[in-house]
Amino acid sequence: MRSLFRLTVLAAVSCGLMAPAAIAQSSDYPSRPIRVLVGFPPGGATDIIARLIGHYLSERLGQPIVIENRSGSGSNIAGAEAARAKPDGYTLLHGPDHLFIANQYIYGDKMTFDPMVDFVPISSVVSNQLILGVHPSVKAQNMKEFVELVRKSKPPMLYASIGNGSMHHLAMEFLKQQLDLDMTHVPYRGGGPAGTALIAGEIQAAFGGGSLVGLIKAGKVRALGSTGNERSPTLPDLPTIGEAFPGYEVLIWHGWFAPKGTPQPIIERLRKEIAAVLKEPDVREKLLNSGSGVPYATTPDAFAARIKSDNERFGKLIKQLGIGAK
Repeated sequence: MRSLFRLTVLAAVSCGLMAPAAIAQSSDYPSRPIRVLVGFPPGGATDIIARLIGHYLSERLGQPIVIENRSGSGSNIAGAEAARAKPDGYTLLHGPDHLFIANQYIYGDKMTFDPMVDFVPISSVVSNQLILGVHPSVKAQNMKEFVELVRKSKPPMLYASIGNGSMHHLAMEFLKQQLDLDMTHVPYRGGGPAGTALIAGEIQAAFGGGSLVGLIKAGKVRALGSTGNERSPTLPDLPTIGEAFPGYEVLIWHGWFAPKGTPQPIIERLRKEIAAVLKEPDVREKLLNSGSGVPYATTPDAFAARIKSDNERFGKLIKQLGIGAK
């Protein structure tokens, strides 16, 4: 596996070898709209986060931030388009964690780009824990009752995710592995479609973020537990899954990335402005109210370390389970 830290090395090299023309071009950046590719359809947590950050970033940069949804293939469609884009700072990628920590194991040679090499990290933006929700017809009021029901269900209970290898998928597979459960996975193209399937009763359970919290607050879905070490600030009365089954914990994150070769002054400008956006009280409040997480602004080194750690942990799980794209 190519080292995750090549991202940082390549960024440094591109900075050192930057031509004077590129430096001059960077000084007036941005001078036109910036598009941000998102690998999921409108309505899900990923889309909500990207549009919220894009709105505030647009105000700071003085140019429109245009969110373009390219759903499918676990964000590989959006990733491939962003990787092919000219590295001038006008095409960026809102990357969910699984694109960088799981897709290489799941899709293998089917991937037309290498996210570990073809992108430079700009900034982490949001971290979140997932919520396990069930259709109201499921006769379980808490995690222990849910686990007992799953063990008795024949045929196995159906659960949704936002795609193969997504953290929503891996969170349930981790729970299944830890508790020796049998459930059938049904992938959807994002949190919006998965939530719609859940309230329609097409599936019985799902892990979700912002797209699920709204359904829970509306009484359309019953929440059973959250995946963090501490209770979710969005649903503080909801127990964590670890309270019932110690040792269970899953967190998700999102980041913004640029194609390899993007001038370093542009990367630094974007990083600075995104950090300022994440400090806005309104941004934190809107993220919490939507159930999409909390601001997660780290240093480049800390972000690289997080990517590496999660890649190793969940890559091992994916190999053990033999999860792969069909």
